[in-house]
Amino acid sequence: MNMFSPGAKRRVEPGPGQESVWDYPRPPALVPSDRLVRVEFGGDLIAETRGAYRVLETSHPPTWYLPSADAVAGKLQRSRARSTMCEWKGAARYWDVLGPDGAVLAEAAAWSYPRPTPRFVPITDYLAFRPEVFDCFVDGERVRAQAGGFYGGWITDDVVGPFKGEPGTWGW
Repeated sequence: MNMFSPGAKRRVEPGPGQESVWDYPRPPALVPSDRLVRVEFGGDLIAETRGAYRVLETSHPPTWYLPSADAVAGKLQRSRARSTMCEWKGAARYWDVLGPDGAVLAEAAAWSYPRPTPRFVPITDYLAFRPEVFDCFVDGERVRAQAGGFYGGWITDDVVGPFKGEPGTWGW
């Protein structure tokens, strides 16, 4: 079923100051942002920046990428638990969250692209964080996770859907 099939959820028209994910392009766009982006885990700061990028793809809430230089040292380690390939960005590297004693608290909870495709070179080694694992904020607003547990999109009040990942959307 696609968005325009009978019975499918219809596009939500954006209000003032909002974007519709149905206006995002395919292939995805890479857009810099100077908004304040903060990521916490269990109340501890993991990363904070005003130098993030958003990846905007049709039907998906934005995935935010933060400079690895803006992550707190010692909070993440390279994960061996997972690997994936994105048709647009290339092979992903995953990161585990570490506790104060070095124990893994969350496996493969963040990812990056060490050698992305040419279009995504600006986010080389930038980190994306799963909002269902971390407490993520954009300009102080707490992010809601994209449904489905696969894509990692960040839903804020300024983005409207419907979003891929919700029940009945896998065929979009």
